[in-house]
Amino acid sequence: MTSVTAEKTLRRDAAENRQRLLDAAAAVFSERGLEVGVDEIARRAGVGTGTLYRRFPTKEALISELVRQVFIDFVDAAHAAQTAPRGEGLEQLMYAVGTIQATNRGCLSRVWNDDETAAHKREFRTILAELLDTAKSYGRIRADVGLTDIDVIFWAMRGVVETTRGITDSGWRRALAIMFAGLRPDAEHLDATPMTEDECAQVVARLNPR
Repeated sequence: MTSVTAEKTLRRDAAENRQRLLDAAAAVFSERGLEVGVDEIARRAGVGTGTLYRRFPTKEALISELVRQVFIDFVDAAHAAQTAPRGEGLEQLMYAVGTIQATNRGCLSRVWNDDETAAHKREFRTILAELLDTAKSYGRIRADVGLTDIDVIFWAMRGVVETTRGITDSGWRRALAIMFAGLRPDAEHLDATPMTEDECAQVVARLNPR
């Protein structure tokens, strides 16, 4: 193996280790919250803690990178939604954001108030405003809905995603479908499957422990 080939292999291995650590951190934080130790993340990723600390010198650095990746995914989804036909981009984006939040439950408390992602937030919000205007022009969204109304829906989705953790991955979809029904100029049929009574009972028990 030449030195150039060896260097490329090392870079590839380093990149793969980094991504494994990010994937493992997203999964572990989603399951157990941000309080979990980095040893568990390294174990889940199949690397040593030394490898973790070479990629991310502190746990805070790892969390910050996860939050940054979440917002990069938000922005990518926003750009993809710009190509949706007939004013459907807003809905496409909001369901995409819900999916991204559902796979990154552990760091949601940091997503909307992280200073390091300010530029991504501005880009996302600019596209969001454009998609909202387009949806209105096609008659998919009522004229009196503003951008802050969409903000509230994102916060509500986050709440559903967090409180249904470990019980259902689809509760937020039902909630978003209901909210979209309220955003329409005319009422529409809700085609999302509701949570079961048992699932609702489990969520209530979690919120109100005895």
